[in-house]
Amino acid sequence: MNVVYGILKLLGALGLFLYGMTMMSEALQKVAGDKLRSFLAAMTSNAFKRILTGLCVTAIIQSSSATTVMVVSFVNAGLLSLSQSIGVIMGANIGTTVTAWLLALLGFQGSLSSITIPLIGFGFVFMMCKSKKKKSIGEMIIGFALLFLGLEFLKNSVPDLNHSPQVIEFIRKWSSYGNWSIILYVLIGTVLTIIMQSSAATIALTLVMCNNGWLPFEYCAAMVLGENIGTTITANLAAMVANASGKRAARAHTIFNLFGVIWVVTLFHPFLKLVSWVIMGLGMDNPLMSGASNTSLLCSIAMMHSLFNICNTMILVWFTPQIVSIVTRLVKSPKEEEVYRLQYIQGGPLSTAELSLGQAKEEILHFVQLCRKQYGYAREALNTTDNQKFEDLYRKLEHYELITDHVEFEIAKYLNSLSEGVLSDESARRQQAMYKIISELESLGDSGFNMGRILQRRNVHNTTFDQTMLKKLNYMMDLLDKGFNAMETNLKLGYDHITDISNAQDAEQNINEYRNNLKEEHLLNLENNSYGYLTGVYYMDFINECEHVGDFMINISEAIIEIK
Repeated sequence: MNVVYGILKLLGALGLFLYGMTMMSEALQKVAGDKLRSFLAAMTSNAFKRILTGLCVTAIIQSSSATTVMVVSFVNAGLLSLSQSIGVIMGANIGTTVTAWLLALLGFQGSLSSITIPLIGFGFVFMMCKSKKKKSIGEMIIGFALLFLGLEFLKNSVPDLNHSPQVIEFIRKWSSYGNWSIILYVLIGTVLTIIMQSSAATIALTLVMCNNGWLPFEYCAAMVLGENIGTTITANLAAMVANASGKRAARAHTIFNLFGVIWVVTLFHPFLKLVSWVIMGLGMDNPLMSGASNTSLLCSIAMMHSLFNICNTMILVWFTPQIVSIVTRLVKSPKEEEVYRLQYIQGGPLSTAELSLGQAKEEILHFVQLCRKQYGYAREALNTTDNQKFEDLYRKLEHYELITDHVEFEIAKYLNSLSEGVLSDESARRQQAMYKIISELESLGDSGFNMGRILQRRNVHNTTFDQTMLKKLNYMMDLLDKGFNAMETNLKLGYDHITDISNAQDAEQNINEYRNNLKEEHLLNLENNSYGYLTGVYYMDFINECEHVGDFMINISEAIIEIK
């Protein structure tokens, strides 16, 4: 019974630690959401800046898994290239070592329970505030306190080996295989991290076992190597629903950590001597010698974690093109993706609502491309004289109208899911603008199909447009193309870079003026019997539908500028 209680107590302590870590990480992401978005958006071709970005973001949010999942989503959304993502992932691996240092330096220095309880009370005061940002700060403080409270319980839950000779014998048995024991503990670290989905939790468990004398330093170091392999599972799970680029970013993370573990295991003892040399240089005991203090051992594990990732990054940063080549061969691009499939947000929201808006923007830009493709088919249908070709084009126009309905619904559903998170006032305005934009884009899809229906009715009544009419209608389609160009330019610039929407206003004014000119000309042509009445009806219906398209496009540009 005592054994069962001991196991449950250990699991509860571990659960409290994980809950605290998750709560703190999510709160930090909410507090730093806007800054993180702009920080990641500022990626350049400079490898050092990419590594520094990954390092800083992970150090801030205290979760390499969150950073790598974020990176996979950004690659999936086209916000980062594969090469850029590899640099960020390398930096994230270095940034995650901050957690090990925090635990080693703060988590084992006496009892923290006297500090954590007041911290929870302090955080609760913030939680009572109306401000969303202050509530997030409160969550962060409470998460930080629960993390160390969980660690305190974890330390107290591990049994004393002096009273557990059977455990000593079990550990000695596993440690008696020489170099194979090192590989065995690497596998244990990997499996534990995969099960717990958190390298921080496994690091904490490793530090506790080292602190209590369960394992010598070298086997704890081997477990740390395994934890670096196990942490890649989170990104790979997130990439299961991503596109080929997102999957490649996750595989790059796995290759980076796997390669590092292989070369460090090969040079295991020389690498540990490097760690001990650095630790002794800081004035602490040699962790490889018996009698080393617990502080020295704990800091040595944190140093081992840091040196592993720093050295691995320094080696592999020069081989980024080769890693890109390998993962490109491992994950083949699909020969043909279904056109109605979402391209960027199929992987689900990012770790915070703030960051997910950039992903939604990329999907909206893809939505624009779908609409442009539909209008290309409408133009072909206008000019073709082949009945079979027209029927094929009409089916495409009908299909694309269904696609635009589907895409609008999916993006709206995605935006709705973001409302569950904490949004800044500015991001809330962006979200509202996106609702309006996708509604107008769906209306563009309806108008594209309406053009096909007008042309179909014309054909059913055996009427045709003469060359003069076709020339004028094609010129109107040229004006729509210019409107599309202005709208797309404004969408790409976004609210933070756009200064005015005169390009879209000019395009819409040109469409309106040309429609008015054609309307006046049409009345004269009817008086002069230049063409039949029914032909004139379909002719003007098509022109009026084009004018409606111009209205939808200017509405989209106005929605962008109104965010300011």
